[in-house]
Amino acid sequence: MNHPNLGGILLASTDPDRLRRWYAAALEPEENNDVGTYKALKFGATWVLIDTRADVSDKNPEPGRVILNFEVDDARAVVTRMDALGVTWLAELEDRDGSLFATAIDPDGNYVQVIQLSDAARAAM
Repeated sequence: MNHPNLGGILLASTDPDRLRRWYAAALEPEENNDVGTYKALKFGATWVLIDTRADVSDKNPEPGRVILNFEVDDARAVVTRMDALGVTWLAELEDRDGSLFATAIDPDGNYVQVIQLSDAARAAM
């Protein structure tokens, strides 16, 4: 049986260039390309595609509905880089049983979680 593969996530924005710059600076994607009108950022096996749409507002009115989770090797370094960008934190970096979590708010109001899992948490998965 074949299983679906989540290949990408589309983020619609009234200012896709600004949003792309933020994600590129904050999370340093493996690839950062233009594909037609899309701003395509590759994180692991998943692409974050950023484009404009007429049916979205400047800020996400329900950001808790979808949270982008980024697994990182060094959460403290990513948080430091995000702090330098002036990020607003929904939840500052915290240790949860050896794993590190922080939730930032991107320029469009979306929640972006930075996660550094402990070896024990990885083994439990």
